[in-house]
Amino acid sequence: MRVLFAGSPEIAVPTLEALAASSHVVVGVLTNPASTIGRGLKVSDTPIAQAAVRLWGDRIPVLRFEALRTEARAAVAACNAEILVSFAYGHLFGPKFMALFPRGGINVHPSLLPRWRGSAPIQHAILAMDTETGISIQTIAPEMDTGDLVLVRRIPLTGKETAGTLSEYCAHAAAPMVVEALDRIEDGRAVFMSQRGEPIYCGKISKEDGRIDWTKSSRELDAQIRAFDPWPGSYTSLRGARLSILEAEPMDENMLLEKDEHVTNLAPGTIIAVSASKGIVVATGRGFLAIKHLQLATRKSMGAYEFANGVRGLVGAVLS
Repeated sequence: MRVLFAGSPEIAVPTLEALAASSHVVVGVLTNPASTIGRGLKVSDTPIAQAAVRLWGDRIPVLRFEALRTEARAAVAACNAEILVSFAYGHLFGPKFMALFPRGGINVHPSLLPRWRGSAPIQHAILAMDTETGISIQTIAPEMDTGDLVLVRRIPLTGKETAGTLSEYCAHAAAPMVVEALDRIEDGRAVFMSQRGEPIYCGKISKEDGRIDWTKSSRELDAQIRAFDPWPGSYTSLRGARLSILEAEPMDENMLLEKDEHVTNLAPGTIIAVSASKGIVVATGRGFLAIKHLQLATRKSMGAYEFANGVRGLVGAVLS
């Protein structure tokens, strides 16, 4: 089939590569406009735009529109695509746009729909400490993430995943699923199943969401740190300076400290011990959080024990 691919971030690149290697023909790529990144405000194309140029050069159009209005629809119509494939494009497709595709469209969503409809399903599955997530290939419907399911793959979660590692896994697992879904649609084998269960929605994540609330339990904070790795990161404050927590491990209240560690203050956010084996141990609303890897503002990231050797009087200090 003739495919128009819509996507922008790195997670969608393996799917575009799989389509390029399949029997289907990508006739155009729709992505977000180039944006400025980094301190130098360098203008950079989306990962999908870069991948499209690498795969096809100038042989197919790479369309970059802020909105899918008349000009965008005309450019898409000129591609003469049969079907739309979308993965993390970030825009809703209206009825006039979808009318351009005789065979409709499919969308890749990294969750077990209808759980975690919305823009950040991977992060929210980790935040909620779900025991499994998945990848849903759904038809594109007028309302966000409400389409029928074409293929579903379940993914068990160990409680050690970060948003970065889980995104990478989903990126590669989704690629062959999209090709298989297109194959089934093309030859009439596709079975479209309506979503079952109570929908749960997730919203966008902001930089401010990374602030650590030490009154939460150690397991909740561990989930936050993993969910917001690599972005927006999780942070607190040490003596007025921003302190990023890069890696940590929850400790239950019944986990004994070493003999030379003496707990004198269990107020949430209080550093109660520095241990070569456990790291920097902080009291939380329930249990302790053992910080393994961290970074003070303007300094390099480092392991907890190395960090503690360079900062005096950590035990008893309160992270706020």
